[in-house]
Amino acid sequence: MENLKNYKILICDDDEDILNALEIYLQQDGYTVAKAADGLQAVELAHGEVHLILLDVMMPRLDGIQAAIKIRNFSNVPIIFLSAKSEDTDRILGLSMGGDDYITKPFNPVELLARVKAALRRYMRLGGVQNSENSPKNENAKNSEIYQTGGLVLDNLKKRVTVDDREIALTSIEYSILHLLMQHMDRVFTSSQIYETVWDEPAFQVSKTVSVHVRHIREKIEINPKEPQYLKVVYGLGYKIVKVE
Repeated sequence: MENLKNYKILICDDDEDILNALEIYLQQDGYTVAKAADGLQAVELAHGEVHLILLDVMMPRLDGIQAAIKIRNFSNVPIIFLSAKSEDTDRILGLSMGGDDYITKPFNPVELLARVKAALRRYMRLGGVQNSENSPKNENAKNSEIYQTGGLVLDNLKKRVTVDDREIALTSIEYSILHLLMQHMDRVFTSSQIYETVWDEPAFQVSKTVSVHVRHIREKIEINPKEPQYLKVVYGLGYKIVKVE
């Protein structure tokens, strides 16, 4: 990734040794780092310029889950949870509360840095820079980057999603999934295909991870998420966006 020094990562952990280790790994890779020792500090610092957050789950004062909920009220910056808990239920809870990814402790520094880079690529490519004014204004290119089905519209140049002219706030992961499906309307994608395309890494037991993000998208774009108009499940196969006139 180019110009790593331009990206600022907020790390939050109540273990000072882990906090310092994370700072060393990230700074060696060229990132600017901000540190927080608990969830309250993380929420406060997240109001500033931050491009990604590494957030411990178990902390005093305000845990990582509650911190993520508060951060999601004002920011779609990628959140990667760090936790000693490795059960699927813990992972799903973290993703359900606004996390983009989940890494268990003890973590491999190489893997952690790879996850950070992948999350930053998605975020900066798919809406991290809300700056459509700098995009080319070629009308043909613009038209080719607008996808619509019924009242659901995705403008990939502006990184903007609307439903019946109401703007929808999506995380970078949610946007990437929706963009993939809307590019190929009525085509069914398996969980593995979605994961490998969006996360850009091999898929292994990823169906629950993908389903959590799909549920989030449905809650945001559908009038009745239990009876979706746009984002359908093809049971036993995968997901698709249907073309609605």
